[in-house]
Amino acid sequence: MDKSYNLTHIGLSDYAIHTYLSLVRHHPTNGSQLSKRSGIPRARIYDILRTLKAKGFVTEASKGIFVPLPADELIKQLRRNYETDLERLEALVKEVQTPAEHDFIWTVSGYQQAMDKAREMIDNARSEIYIRLFSQESEALVQALKKAEKKGVQVKCIFMEPFPKTFHPQHELVKRNLGGRSFDLVVDKQEFMGGMFTAENLEASRINWGRNRWFVTAGRDSLRHDFFHYFLYKTHTLHQPLDEEEKRLYEIIQNDM
Repeated sequence: MDKSYNLTHIGLSDYAIHTYLSLVRHHPTNGSQLSKRSGIPRARIYDILRTLKAKGFVTEASKGIFVPLPADELIKQLRRNYETDLERLEALVKEVQTPAEHDFIWTVSGYQQAMDKAREMIDNARSEIYIRLFSQESEALVQALKKAEKKGVQVKCIFMEPFPKTFHPQHELVKRNLGGRSFDLVVDKQEFMGGMFTAENLEASRINWGRNRWFVTAGRDSLRHDFFHYFLYKTHTLHQPLDEEEKRLYEIIQNDM
């Protein structure tokens, strides 16, 4: 077997997952037949079956004949175990937790991890969101942002490309000089994440996240200033008046300290 399922967080090895899936596909069956179908060496298959049996994911219908726990029951059991462990860990943390003397800045590594964290922040927003993003990240987060707006969260976006609404006038210069797509998100004046996605290797991208007061304030002010940059660009460079929606947004940003 030469395959990775990338499911290490559920506490099962790739061999165990492959064995379970092979058993789901063909059962009831014995270890020898399962070894042939799965490609897992016979010397290992019985150890894996014993492990799965001990966890309750596999049972013996008769001596040496194995059947899998139904898949929906397996998922339910894993979810219960995972949630129970998390609840226990949360209780343990509360027992020992003391007020933090320092607010550290953390690094989120990889594009998917960063997008997952951004969605989590957006989903948990209660009052406001400031966000600056390129089209690729906009596509990834648009549904979460729309959902936040429906909850009554005020969403203020600066797009890093030409857009019918507010956008960064020097987006091309920013992308060229910085060597990637900048991304910034501030939620409820409490959390900030920001950094750069490099197109050549998205999964090597490193995005900073934290709740440090001055880190959040600096990030939020940077986004507020981008709105003023857009307003000046439109009125001074393009010599166009702000429309009614932009005037309303200007007043919001102006007073949004």
